[in-house]
Amino acid sequence: MSLPKIIQSSLGLGVLLLSTSSAFAAPAPIPPAATVCTSCHMPTGMGLPNMAPMIAGKNADYLTHQIDLFIAGERNDPLMTPMASLIADPQKKAEAINYFASLSAPEIKNPEHRGDHVIITGPARKLVYQGDWNRNIPACSTCHGASGIGVQDFPRLANQHPDYLEEQLKAWKNKTRSGDHNDVMGSIARQLTDTEISQLSHYFATVK
Repeated sequence: MSLPKIIQSSLGLGVLLLSTSSAFAAPAPIPPAATVCTSCHMPTGMGLPNMAPMIAGKNADYLTHQIDLFIAGERNDPLMTPMASLIADPQKKAEAINYFASLSAPEIKNPEHRGDHVIITGPARKLVYQGDWNRNIPACSTCHGASGIGVQDFPRLANQHPDYLEEQLKAWKNKTRSGDHNDVMGSIARQLTDTEISQLSHYFATVK
C-alpha cells in the first residue's frame, strides 16, 4: 500500500475512533507541525493498533531522540522515516514534540513498584518486577518505572499497543533497531524468548 493510501486509511479510522470515544480529547488547536503526525498517532497521541504507537505524554527528549534517529537513518520504518523528514526543521520538530509530550496518557491508579511483592508467579510480571539475573536481565521496572509508566528518557510501556511492543522488542533482539546507550535494550532483548516477548507485550498493554 502506498504512503498516501496508508495515511488516507488511517485518517478514516482515526475519525471513527474519535467519534466513538472522548476519553482522551485532544486540546485545540493542534500546532501546524503536529498535523503531520496526527493521521497515524491521532490528535490525542493515542496511536492506532497495527499502525502507530501511543506517544501521548512521552518525554520530549526521548521523542526528539527517536525523530533524530529516523532522520539520520539510524532507525528505519517505511512510514516513519519519510514522515520524520517532514519535521526535520528544529522549530517544527520542537512544535510537534512539545504538543504530544503535553498530552495525557491513561492514568494508572495503583502503579506496582518493584519490591511490592516478594513472590511473583506470572512469567511476565516476574520479568517486569524481578528480572532474571541468571540471564543478566534486570527488572523492566528498574528503568521503565512502576507499572512501566516511564521515567524521563526511559519510555512509557504501560498501555502501549501490544503489536508495537512486540515488534520493537524483536527488532532489538534481531539487531534491526539500535540507538540506545551502550546497546542496553539490545542486550536485554537478545536474552528473551519470543514467548517472553509476547507475554511482556501483552502485560504492559493491559496495565491499569
